[in-house]
Amino acid sequence: MSPLGELRAALIVARFALRESLRRRVFVVVGLLTVVFLALYGLATWQASKAEDDFGPNEFGVDTGTVVGATLAGLAMFVILFLGTILAVFLTLGAVRGDAERGLLQPLLVRPLRRRTLLLGRWLGATAVCAPYVMAVALAAFGLTAALGDWWPDRTLTPLLTLAFGVAIIAALSLAGSIALASTANGIAVFMLFGAGLTAGLLGQIAEALDSGSLSDVAKIASWALPFEALYQAGLADLTADTVGFERLAIDLGPFGGAETASAGLWLYSVAYLAVLGAGAVAGFNRRDI
Repeated sequence: MSPLGELRAALIVARFALRESLRRRVFVVVGLLTVVFLALYGLATWQASKAEDDFGPNEFGVDTGTVVGATLAGLAMFVILFLGTILAVFLTLGAVRGDAERGLLQPLLVRPLRRRTLLLGRWLGATAVCAPYVMAVALAAFGLTAALGDWWPDRTLTPLLTLAFGVAIIAALSLAGSIALASTANGIAVFMLFGAGLTAGLLGQIAEALDSGSLSDVAKIASWALPFEALYQAGLADLTADTVGFERLAIDLGPFGGAETASAGLWLYSVAYLAVLGAGAVAGFNRRDI
């Protein structure tokens, strides 16, 4: 099969995977969670803005509006990444072993459809949903912050892209895990990896507070081993990229993981990480007897 034909086959697989997700009402569950989150976020932003107005001007010259807005936006980014993780896991947790045990996979793996094409199609289908989803919800959260708190991030595109790339990596991790693990075990494993990424961010904050070089190294290694966390930190930093003083320090501490300005190297590394992860998943799938 030519590369173009293989891509077309992968897109067909992606389309059928999304139809199956619709049948299982995956999007209904995530949609309800999203509505609840945006409602609570809007309420929190409104109350925080009201409290800020009641408090009045700060005698130290700190722009409390920026601190409140940036902190809430940073919190929103974390929750949105978590919601995107839920969606990515739901779409991929049983993509290989789960479908094989239900007898759904065997009819698909006939020539000329290759196993790598099946994996690519499932990943494209999940990413095509998860990436626009997190970007749209983040924009909605930023819009609520602007409407109710009169604050907008210094940069918008980079935080959106870091969320999109982060969930693409999580979808790839979940898809790779589905080759060896049953659906429930795979879902638990991916959420534990998400928690490990969160822990890495918190370790970085502790290391900075204690001025611990060794702890900082551990946090950096963990963040790069799970690059969705490094991407989240980069997006968090760009929320206040043009802000200086205490206001910048407040969001640099981050609600869940410290902000870290990233270079183009992080993006290149993330692409390479996906490529290596994909190659490993294909190799594992090829060795699996279904």
